[in-house]
Amino acid sequence: MAVNEVMMSKYQVKPLNPDNLKTYSLKERGSKVSAADFSRVCAPEASLKEFIDSLPNILGAQDFKDFLGFYQVARGKQKARIWGMGAHVIKVGLNPVLIDLLKTGWISGLALNGAGIIHDFELALVGQTSEDVGAQIKAGEFGMARETGKFLNAAIREAADEDIGLGETVGRALAGSNLPHVELSLLATAYDLNIPVTVHVAIGTDTIHFHPDCDGRALGKATLRDFYLFSSLVRELDNGGVYLNAGSAVVLPEVFLKAVSYVRNLGFPLKGFKTAVFDFLHHYRPDQNVVKRPLEGEGKGYYFIGQHEILIPLFAAALKSV
Repeated sequence: MAVNEVMMSKYQVKPLNPDNLKTYSLKERGSKVSAADFSRVCAPEASLKEFIDSLPNILGAQDFKDFLGFYQVARGKQKARIWGMGAHVIKVGLNPVLIDLLKTGWISGLALNGAGIIHDFELALVGQTSEDVGAQIKAGEFGMARETGKFLNAAIREAADEDIGLGETVGRALAGSNLPHVELSLLATAYDLNIPVTVHVAIGTDTIHFHPDCDGRALGKATLRDFYLFSSLVRELDNGGVYLNAGSAVVLPEVFLKAVSYVRNLGFPLKGFKTAVFDFLHHYRPDQNVVKRPLEGEGKGYYFIGQHEILIPLFAAALKSV
């Protein structure tokens, strides 16, 4: 090709010319982000409320402030404030924070999975919990703590014999015990405060199920009764209540969805409430069964992602910074 020769495209399709593009003034365009919604610099001596107020009114920060305000209103009006909680929340050291929320009226009902009572008991007995599964399972020693199996399975049999729920019976047993660290127990505290606790068990998922004292019939009866009790708590969400799912990816989102359907089937209104998920990953079932499906057209759900050991203490402190 000669130096001054111009290479022409062989394509029949030509680039679309922008000469006739229609434009408008940026000043006239609507925008989703405004400087008015930006964060503000927070002084070192600022209060927690001032810090929360300084967050941007955008996306997750706006959701956090909205849910915080709705939760505060729910408590002020004595509407239901129910927490469904996976055991990981206990394992990362948050019982003192949760116990304070129970004592100060920020939680009116608590639902746990089966692992929740295991870690709560172990904290009450020895002040520590959460064994090294990888190390213990090699020798078949994972879940073989004698005291855990005996204490909890005895309480479960009492629940079936007396026709009361699993959560109430374990709470009663812990509250009436002289365990060295019982002040760390969520269930004992809730029992003393007359705050309902329900426990929702999938048989075979918890270490106490393969201990010789386990009675499957008693376990099923006690946890089924707790489902019906939980449904009564869910019924009270109507017109201003709050349901919060923290750290349960499968069991409690499934239980909540079924309870919502059960309550509505029995003819009780269940509208105008809010839900939120607090977890360190975005999971399918919490998103569908807590945030979306129960609320379609009836309320709003929120999903907050962050480490439990940071996000939940922050939320708890913010609740009280009214």
